[in-house]
Amino acid sequence: MKRLFGTDGIRGVANEHPVTACMANRLGRAVVKALGGKNGVRVLIGRDTRESGGMLEDGLVAGLVRAGARTIRLGVVPSPTVALLVREMGAHTGVMLTASHNPHTDNGMKVFGAGGFKLSDEIEAEIETLLLSDGWMVDTVQEGRVEEGSVEDFPEGLRKYAECAKASIDGMDLTGLKVVIDAGNGAGFEVGPQIFRELGAKVIAMAVTPDGRNINEGCGALHAEQAGKLVRESGADLGVSLDGDADRVIFTDAHGNTLSGDRIMAMCAISLKHAGKLRGDAMVATVMSNLGMDEALRAEGISVFRAGVGDRKVLEMMREKGIVFGGENSGHLIFAEHATTGDGIVSALQVCRMMKESGKTLAELASVMREYPSTLLNLSVREKTPIGDLPKLTALISMAEKSFGTEGRQLVRYSGTENKIRVLVEHRDADTVDHWIAKFRDTIKEEIG
Repeated sequence: MKRLFGTDGIRGVANEHPVTACMANRLGRAVVKALGGKNGVRVLIGRDTRESGGMLEDGLVAGLVRAGARTIRLGVVPSPTVALLVREMGAHTGVMLTASHNPHTDNGMKVFGAGGFKLSDEIEAEIETLLLSDGWMVDTVQEGRVEEGSVEDFPEGLRKYAECAKASIDGMDLTGLKVVIDAGNGAGFEVGPQIFRELGAKVIAMAVTPDGRNINEGCGALHAEQAGKLVRESGADLGVSLDGDADRVIFTDAHGNTLSGDRIMAMCAISLKHAGKLRGDAMVATVMSNLGMDEALRAEGISVFRAGVGDRKVLEMMREKGIVFGGENSGHLIFAEHATTGDGIVSALQVCRMMKESGKTLAELASVMREYPSTLLNLSVREKTPIGDLPKLTALISMAEKSFGTEGRQLVRYSGTENKIRVLVEHRDADTVDHWIAKFRDTIKEEIG
């Protein structure tokens, strides 16, 4: 079992193992070694607005330069900017310093490989093996095998990303749309509102004054109700709430109602099919998506494939099956013709395009599905004991599966980034959901604590 990499890179409390300047230094060296350890390896670095980002960046740069890499700092940019520029600039890899939607006290290191795609499990495992061992950490510069690398700044990267994002909707004129953009005081605070303004939309921006500590604090994708309130007060057409590194987005309609990621995925898949742009009439979702989405898409002749949790897993299945659209209920949307990872800003542009082309409101477009009642329970745990080693919990899972039949489902898994266990219960009947959620809560507290 991997001990450092979670669902989306290495993540934890900043200045505590493994999110330290020392580990960032080791990661820089390990990445270069995993890429062959040759001089001239080009590595891009981006970060979000957390106050600990500079500390991690300094450590990472030191390790990369010592290992002979040509290091290019992008500054504060959305995660998709790093992925895009790795591909556009022909870099070997990129590292984004972010903890996404987590509080400012956390941070992390997310690595993109060649082409701007997230690393495979195999490469992550190779890097992790290096990070957890010391034999290879010799000073290769002194031994004469590797020359010192270099470091340079590339502030133009944000502009390049903005132009590519606008090109994803062919520079469509968004005049007439009023959009509330909640940047979550994160990496999209500058470029998000800027892109929409340049395309002609009337923008009301909020949470765009990061101070290093207010990222995701009562704002952004985890608090979309804040954008919803401003949408209602201002008479806007929609709200766009980004997470800390702007690779996720949650939407609110003109009434200020928060729309689930599943509703957005369903409307996007149907809109793409009607436009003749949904290759294979199929999309990829994760095991967390609502069964109501499957029903709605089945009625439109669209197949839904299920991947593991994480936009990396979604994209891997999309590439394997030649599918151009997929995502997660949490707000990761992947339009493969325009991005190699979840991209909150590009996704928001695509939704605006669908609104403009159809002449429909976001609420009308998102009304294509009926969601099954569901509850997602998140409980903190002292340790992640394998679920198979918990007899009471495994027995309860078996009972639930037999009880639900085809009317519902349950899913129990540990978080890939936090010490939490997540329980999803979904059923046509809301009372049944409440009943089983209570059973799972009691059993987990009794058996795990």
